[in-house]
Amino acid sequence: MSLKVELKPHERLIVGNSLITNSDQRTRLFIDGDAPVLREKDILTPATADTPAKRVYLAIQLIYTSTETNPDTAMFEEFLGDFAKAVPSSREIVDEINNWILTKNFYKALKSAQKLIAYEEEILGHAQSGSTGVPAGRQTDGEPAGS
Repeated sequence: MSLKVELKPHERLIVGNSLITNSDQRTRLFIDGDAPVLREKDILTPATADTPAKRVYLAIQLIYTSTETNPDTAMFEEFLGDFAKAVPSSREIVDEINNWILTKNFYKALKSAQKLIAYEEEILGHAQSGSTGVPAGRQTDGEPAGS
């Protein structure tokens, strides 16, 4: 079954190790195969990876788009470990990401890393508003509320 991707005018897409830029008209592509595919909105650069969770995402993105059979995960492990130590309440998401990496399902690891970014934004929002509470459904020991 093909992956159907609709691109807006001038939108970019990574397929494998190639960057594809759409023309000035909307385009529909059907992609077959196992090459990594990332839409422009899901691509981070070192300059836009400006928070710890975004650095985790960037490291996974580099693993996902790598042409190596067994890509180096040292940077990912360092970033995720640092994040887990700094934010113990993120353990559930961190474990989910780790499991996807261990099973080499890098695209799903990216999707879980998006959850980590959202969680980080939630925590930062609480910190900026002066709230001392942990985001809803989480306890400080990393266990979901009610566990």
